[in-house]
Amino acid sequence: MTGALIWTGLGALVVIGGLAVRRRIGASRERPVLDDDAVRRIVDTGRLSVDEDPPLDIDEIEEAEDRFWSESWDEPEDL
Repeated sequence: MTGALIWTGLGALVVIGGLAVRRRIGASRERPVLDDDAVRRIVDTGRLSVDEDPPLDIDEIEEAEDRFWSESWDEPEDL
């Protein structure tokens, strides 16, 4: 019984480790690739600009949050 518990625990650790490695490899693939065109832009301008998301509009976020919390909610049913 104790041996099965140990092997089950070790198996769970192997699965968790494999998922962590897979996630790390997937995250590294999402990084931008430095190609010849990017190097030319760095040489010409002295910097490399990447397409980034525009900054968040805090006022718009606050308005959406206020609308969300001002909605009426159905009361829970008594069972």
